Formats: sequence, C-alpha cells, structure tokens
Amino acid sequence: MRMLLAAFVLLASAAGKTYYVDGAAGNDANDGLSEAKAWKSLEKVNRAAFEPGDRILFKAGTSFTGQLRAKGSGREGSPIVVDMFGTGEKPLIAAEGKFREALLVENQDFWEISNLQLTNTGAKREPFRYGVRVRAWDYGTMRHIHLKNLFVRDVNGSLVKKDKGEGHGITWENGGDKVQSRFDGLLIEGCHLVRTDRNGICGFVTYEPEKARALPSLNLVIRKNLLEDIGGDAIKVWGAKGALVEHNVVRGSRTRCDDYAAGIWPWASDDTLIQFNEVSGVKGMKDGQAFDSDAHTTNTIFQYNYTHDNEGGFMLVCCYENSGTVIRYNISRNDRERLFHMAGSNDNVDIYNNVFYVGKGIDIHLFLWTGGRNGWTRDARIFNNIFYIEGVGRNSSGEKRKPIDDGTFISRPGFGGATNITFERNVMYGNFQDVPADWKKMVVDPKLMSPGSGGDGFASLDGYKLSKDSPAIGAGRPAKNNGGRDFWGNKVPDGKNPSIGAHEAAR
Repeated sequence: MRMLLAAFVLLASAAGKTYYVDGAAGNDANDGLSEAKAWKSLEKVNRAAFEPGDRILFKAGTSFTGQLRAKGSGREGSPIVVDMFGTGEKPLIAAEGKFREALLVENQDFWEISNLQLTNTGAKREPFRYGVRVRAWDYGTMRHIHLKNLFVRDVNGSLVKKDKGEGHGITWENGGDKVQSRFDGLLIEGCHLVRTDRNGICGFVTYEPEKARALPSLNLVIRKNLLEDIGGDAIKVWGAKGALVEHNVVRGSRTRCDDYAAGIWPWASDDTLIQFNEVSGVKGMKDGQAFDSDAHTTNTIFQYNYTHDNEGGFMLVCCYENSGTVIRYNISRNDRERLFHMAGSNDNVDIYNNVFYVGKGIDIHLFLWTGGRNGWTRDARIFNNIFYIEGVGRNSSGEKRKPIDDGTFISRPGFGGATNITFERNVMYGNFQDVPADWKKMVVDPKLMSPGSGGDGFASLDGYKLSKDSPAIGAGRPAKNNGGRDFWGNKVPDGKNPSIGAHEAAR
C-alpha cells in the first residue's frame, strides 16, 4: 500500500499544475489555474516558484512588457514547460531595452520553452543586450534547457565584439569563480531570428580555452533555425564537445557590424559537426565567409552544406590550436573574394568531394594562404573536388593586409609559408591564373547537369549532379571515414574509388 501511495504521489507531482497568463483579460489576483482565472503580468509569473511538471501558458495574441525570469527547476521526465494557449500570433515579451534580456533562464534545470515572441529594442544600442540568455554561473552542470519555435527579433545590442558586450538574439553563457559551470542538453530548435545585433545564436564562455575544453558543455544541438539579417556572427559554438549544428538557414549576416564576423563557426570546441546548413548573404570581407573553423578546436566536420553569394567566401580555417578540420560534400555557388582563407597555424586539414562554382565576372582566390603569430597552414589534403570557374580562380599568398581596412590582402602567387599541401584528383574546369602546373592534371569538363543553377534551398541543387557520361564518375580516390553518403544521400563506396564532386553517380 505504501508503495502504491508513493507511486501515486510521484505521478501527481510529475503531472504538475498548469498556470495561464493572459496579458489582456487576466488579473494577478486570480489563482492562474484556468483560462478564466488567468494571471496578467510577467511580475506575477516571476514571483512564483514552479515545481517539476508545472506548465506556464501565455495567451496567443497578447503582449507583455518587461522580462520573463521564472524560478524553479524541473527534473528528469518532468520538466517545467513554458508555451502558449489559444490561437493567433505567439505571445510577445518586449523588454524595451530596460532589461539585459527579454527571457533569462539562470542556474535552473529541466526547462522547455516554446512559442514565444521576444524583442529587446532600447532607445539606443547598449552592450550586453539580448533577446534570450541561458546562464550557468557558479552552478556546476545546468541540464536540459530546450528553446523551441521562438521568434526573436529586433535586439539592438552592441555591434562591437572587442568590448565583450556584443549583443545576441539567443545566447548561452557559462562561467563563475567558485564552481566551473557548463551545460548538458541545451537544445535550440526551430527558432526564427530577425535583426538581432550583434549576433544570432551564440555561446559565451568566460574561462580560458584550455579550461573550457577540459570541462566542456555536452549534448548541445542547434537545429532547424532560420536566421535573417543578423548584424554579425550568425551561429557560434563556444566551449562545447560534440556539438551538432544542422539544418539551419542563414540569410544575411554581418549586415551591420564593422569588425570580423562569419556565418557559422566553433571556437574552443572539439568534435563539432556542422551539416545540412544553408548560408548566404554574409556581407563584407572581414571575414565574411559562410563558415569558419576557428582557434582551439579539433576534429570539426563541415559536410552536406550549401553556401551561396557570401561576399567573404566559402570557408575560413584559421588561427592556432586548430587541427583535424574536415570539409566534405558541400556545394558552394558564387561565393566571392576567396573560396578558402587558410590563415595562421592550422594543421591536418582534409578538403574533399566538394563542388565550387564561380560565375562569370567573379575573380577570386581559390585559396588565400596567410600566416599568423604561430605560423602557417601545414598538412592540408585537397582531393576529389570540382572547381568549375567561369570567372577567374587563383592561388595566392597574402603578404599583408591592405592599407584600407576592409579585410583584404596584398597578395602574390604561391603558398607563402604553408607546407605539405597536397592537391590530387581535383577537376579544374574554366579559367585559372597563378595556380601550380600540377593542379591542372584533370582539366576536363566534369559535365555537371546544370552548372550555375541554384537558388535558395537544397531542392534547387540537382544541377550539380554528374551527367551519366561524366569523366568524374569513379575517378576519385578513397577517403577513410568518408561519412558514408554523398550530398544527396547516395551511398559512397568504402575502400573503392568514389566519384569526384559531391555526387556519387551510378556507374
């Protein structure tokens, strides 16, 4: 009997209570336990202490000013849930620049927050302004925070990165002086971000890179988000191990900041997997690339991504303590300035089975090699790629930055101090200047279905498949641990010669 009673109490506790919040017709004198007796204000919600299994539902179409900062923690199998009720637009929480963030989750576990609209627009830009902030501070491991289907827009935070006050649409932050803190089970999925400054979805860790990597955040997933018109960096993974960034769409980043920013990139993180993302419209050449494999990282994989019309190029591989980057089965269309900027002392890079299309009138560096404080690129293997260049493609060494501060270099042909660069079984078709003679061993039309085609979305990319009579079919060399599939999901043979490019065509 006691066991049955305990089980009943546990089940009742897991079910929790449901609280309703109606910004139009609610009343804070109500108990909040029904739609008819809903609370009215964020202040009422923030004063409550919620228990595992509780649900806080905001009425669709209503709005609130201030900050949501509810208290309490859920537990395994019984999270605290924030969502909407009714039909209509997502309920709006507008911080109006009066709080650092419209939504703050700090030192709490097991929260699932969905279907809110959040803004934070002040009279002028201010440092440390956010839409959503998830914070673990002197806490240890903060577990199971899920942010889903949020609409975060119009956050006018600082656009300056170097003051460490850059604004974010959604940010996670871990630090503290007493107890090293991190996240386990942070999910950001299905969110829509528009006009968030400086950044979109980014982490921030206060620890030095070595300390952050020694106790990294785990099970970080950033998936199926749409980011539009982002002032600086779109998605940045910081201080994590095994993070997954997939099926996100970035349409415009670095649209307002004047310092260096890129689309999607990790820092002080290991084993990051970045796949099935579309990145376009990154502005400028400070850095301005779709992707960046940055400092203090190992074994970052970029695969099955699509990039187009990024002013700074396709990929930056940079800095120091950067090893083991893999870039495979991606498609780049009309990215500009440089396809690859290989900067600083990165090493052990594999670039294979990608397709790079450059249209008429575009003059770019296929590779721009530049040194850093700890040296140059070493041990890069470039094979099985298609370079289809209707403009002009070059191989260049950046001697120094131009006097005008626009992120570009005074360059000359060659590799500079980069060492042990191998270039094998790549199809080179089109117009090339200042490239090594041995890069031209396969100057042949790869017979892509429709080179130069493509628009927004992966469905527009069948033109980069190989025709049945393509000389690229079966002409590549095997790659170990090749991911097992091509860009379209076709199986890639293990131990046999694959096709060149992103399509494993039938033979």
